[in-house]
Amino acid sequence: MPVEMELDPFVLAKSLSGVHLIDGEFVAPVNGKTFDVLNPATGKSIGQAAEGDKDDVDHAVMVAKAAQKSWAERPARERGKLVAECGRVLNQHVDELGKLIALESGKALRTESRVEASVLADMFVFYGGLASELKGETVPFNPNMMTMTTREPVGVVGAIIPWNVPLLLMAIKVAPALVAGNSVVVKSAEDTPFTVLRVCQIMQQILPKGVLNILSGFGPGCGGPLVEHKDVKKVSFTGSVETGRTVYRAAAEKLIPVTLELGGKSPMIVMDDADLEKAVAGAIGGMRFTRQGQSCTASSRILVHEKLHDEFVSRLKDRVNALKMGNPLDESTDIGTIINAKQRAKVCKYIELGSEEGATKHELSALPDDPELADGQYVRPVIFTDVKPDSRIAREEIFGPVACVFKFKTFEEALELANDSDFGLAATVWTTNLKTALVATKRLEAGFVQVNQNLVVQPNLSYGGIKLSGLGREASLESMLEHFTHKKTIILNME
Repeated sequence: MPVEMELDPFVLAKSLSGVHLIDGEFVAPVNGKTFDVLNPATGKSIGQAAEGDKDDVDHAVMVAKAAQKSWAERPARERGKLVAECGRVLNQHVDELGKLIALESGKALRTESRVEASVLADMFVFYGGLASELKGETVPFNPNMMTMTTREPVGVVGAIIPWNVPLLLMAIKVAPALVAGNSVVVKSAEDTPFTVLRVCQIMQQILPKGVLNILSGFGPGCGGPLVEHKDVKKVSFTGSVETGRTVYRAAAEKLIPVTLELGGKSPMIVMDDADLEKAVAGAIGGMRFTRQGQSCTASSRILVHEKLHDEFVSRLKDRVNALKMGNPLDESTDIGTIINAKQRAKVCKYIELGSEEGATKHELSALPDDPELADGQYVRPVIFTDVKPDSRIAREEIFGPVACVFKFKTFEEALELANDSDFGLAATVWTTNLKTALVATKRLEAGFVQVNQNLVVQPNLSYGGIKLSGLGREASLESMLEHFTHKKTIILNME
């Protein structure tokens, strides 16, 4: 049956309350427990999510395992066509999904949430077109032997997604896994369970039952059992370093492959020959101010040449001050809210810490004056200058609208500052000198490096980090082949 459009996100959230999606159907949690999902803009409940536990995981994985065999036996191009069709249908629901993710995440509809819903659809279409690349090789081993390799799916994939960009990060796990012939069990983030559940509901119109299943719940009670389940043969996780280590240990016990994307403290180098206006605009986008800085790739360490530093800071402050904070569902809103009270308290603590560490605080924009939003998780963007490189605000991932601006004299100094981090996810350099750009891209210690731009994750751009930022790559053909298939070598003796 076609899924009817519902453009009222409040109605939609209520309709998705209290259930998982397993074997193509909504089902209540075995334990009967639910938990409130709050609108971070008002602090009010918008619905109740199912609180999954080990029994729900067992059910979902059993169903996924049973469905995977026949799914893998379908021709790869047929699987690809179905996944691409999912993308085309999801594209028809962009406005609906954008409003729902704005409601439960607090991200502004116009600047963030609707864009994310569009990229979600595009990612499924992109991977659907790669099905023909699931091919092996012939190997010139011996003229009397026919030697070849094939690609085979790993089995049941456990996908654990975060709350900051749940649609995109679900897509870059689910789409390649499905095209490669695997079945998937998704564990959603407890703060944003409804939009990804809606996506899976929409996709059930096209996919065979049991191929894609989704659970909601908390990490220890639901995520842990999913990672540890004996029939889960691959885990793809995005989240914190601390939780990533826990996932890695559990996967290691089973000796299964794991993909981890764990965050960053990304540098942005602005050279003295940079186009200042473009660099300032790049800092606005790169710092993800319209996402309240809640991004793994946020350019939270901005390194500016001393010749441009003061003018850069002045222009950056003007641009951030012009951004409007407000109701995420209002089309005029540029900046929404922090995800929840706990994260807001963490961000505010770092802002206090920055002042205590001697940095100069520039608090920008303005809190909304609507009394309906008085209990929302709003935080004014902050730019710190005069930051010490060894301070906590300079080294630890804050995951909020807090940027540190540093002053440097030489290119070598900038590179040393940029690489002086435990993280290595993303980096950018802004310059009009080709040699400077090429040297920077070679020497910057990050998995995703850009020059004179600051794009977010896109289909067909290999994405992932080094150091504490994680293991593996996503959003590319490489990720589908290397992370969601096994290579089998076959030798036929013809003598």
